[in-house]
Amino acid sequence: MFVKELAHDALANIRQAHSSLSERLSRYDPVLLVVAAVGGTVLYANVVRIYRRSEEPLSKRLVAYVFSKVRQLPMVKARIEKEISSAKVEIMHSIHKDDSDRIFIAEIPASGLSNEEVVALADKYNDYGKFAVEDGRVSGAVYTDRHQSHIDLLTKIYSKYAYSNPLHPDVFPGARKMEAETIRMVLNLYHGPDGSSGSLTTGGTESIIMACLAYRNRAHKLGIESPVIVAATTAHAAFDKAAQLCGMRLRHVPVDKNNRVDLRAMERAIDSEVCMLVGSAPNFPSGTIDPIPEISQLGLKYKVPVHVDACLGGFLIPFMNEAGFLLPTFDFRNQGVTSISCDTHKYACTPKGSSIVMYRSKELLHHQYFCVPEWSGGIYATPTITGSRAGANSAAAWATLLSFGRNEYVRRCKEIVSHTRKLVEKMKELPFIEVFGSSDVSVVAFRGKGINIYAVSDRMNKRGWNLNTLQNPDAIHICLTINQAHEEVVDAFIADLRLVSQEVADNADKGNKDSTAALYGMAAQIPDKSLVDELICEFLDACYASPPPKGH
Repeated sequence: MFVKELAHDALANIRQAHSSLSERLSRYDPVLLVVAAVGGTVLYANVVRIYRRSEEPLSKRLVAYVFSKVRQLPMVKARIEKEISSAKVEIMHSIHKDDSDRIFIAEIPASGLSNEEVVALADKYNDYGKFAVEDGRVSGAVYTDRHQSHIDLLTKIYSKYAYSNPLHPDVFPGARKMEAETIRMVLNLYHGPDGSSGSLTTGGTESIIMACLAYRNRAHKLGIESPVIVAATTAHAAFDKAAQLCGMRLRHVPVDKNNRVDLRAMERAIDSEVCMLVGSAPNFPSGTIDPIPEISQLGLKYKVPVHVDACLGGFLIPFMNEAGFLLPTFDFRNQGVTSISCDTHKYACTPKGSSIVMYRSKELLHHQYFCVPEWSGGIYATPTITGSRAGANSAAAWATLLSFGRNEYVRRCKEIVSHTRKLVEKMKELPFIEVFGSSDVSVVAFRGKGINIYAVSDRMNKRGWNLNTLQNPDAIHICLTINQAHEEVVDAFIADLRLVSQEVADNADKGNKDSTAALYGMAAQIPDKSLVDELICEFLDACYASPPPKGH
């Protein structure tokens, strides 16, 4: 009885409100009401669209917008253009400083050069490089020690498959088989279950983009119009690129003091629009492995696919337990892990241009495929973003895995990881340096204690070390390869780092005015990152520009 009375009262209140609203609206022209309703709907839709365009906080976007307007003021604009012009000259000089003769070939020669002339020119260009890669002076970049016997093998393989193209499996069945076998070898390394599959790509960025594309397409089929990627702030920038290319949003979540993703923050970030969770094994900045088993459980709990980015450590982490280093389960043995990216052109020591993206099932892989069944040129279908693919890359990757063998990969893993940990222990003894994050695999990141770490980076560079600059927070890292897996290289690095950090500490400004320190300091203070984008565009343009004349 009470419920009936309550329902009767509620209905009466609704009728009264409706009558009151109708009476008020009757004072207005019906056309005006229709226009207001349509206009309000359009306004709401645009606000939602703008809001969903980015996962950046609204306050940050507002500050950037205001700054972008301020910089259009004539006085401010003139000052910025002056600074960019000055920076452009410095950038051009830094890119072309090793080009000693400043001769630039811009036209195809009328008569072809002889083989000897071409090789001589290539040798000269090769000599431009000043960093001693084989001596362990370069962080990452070149992951093998380049034994001549292996180079000879690759040369023979490349000569056979230089013009092959897996896009045409009927014409090049050998290249197709090599690609398939390479994918299966890596899948088995990561304990791919029955039905698992994958693709060979040109690198880690393409592998990541393919995984994001697959999950976007899956999300669209599930009715999710604006899919969201959830990843730590330390996840590779390739996820930002994938989000932009695929029309997705990337929702960054913070990390803990060891640079591992904050699981509670990741769980709070999950909503009905999230189409994938990301874990790194390890991340690029500090070499820290995210808690993959726990992320896998989140994926199972919320029925969200989990991607493990193992691009960097892909051919170290599968061998670490066998090499004597304990590691949590990071692969398909975690039931929530649905895809993994692994670069073979890093620690697998294959030539640049090969990576693997793996999926737990063919159904997930099918979301990555692209097909145009009604094209006038015939049915067009590709497994990845590329059409034609370099069969020589597939062949070289296949040959490398077979020639190295599992035991050699285990040996290299043991050498690299053990020397990484030795470097960490020695670095802890330095008074002006502190290790940053957790060096779980092969990367050692470090910050300055009372000094500007970017000044340290500049001065280490002058002593022949090529290191990686990090930000948010200020840090640098060295990524150890087999070239650094030697006691003398570790000792030489520590000796130079001790000397350089002391030099910076003895400076009155603690290195804050050094070139890299000034650049990153400026970038951190500018709310409108489009200004930083302009400088980066100048840098990229300079890479493809003809060199300035000598003396400029």
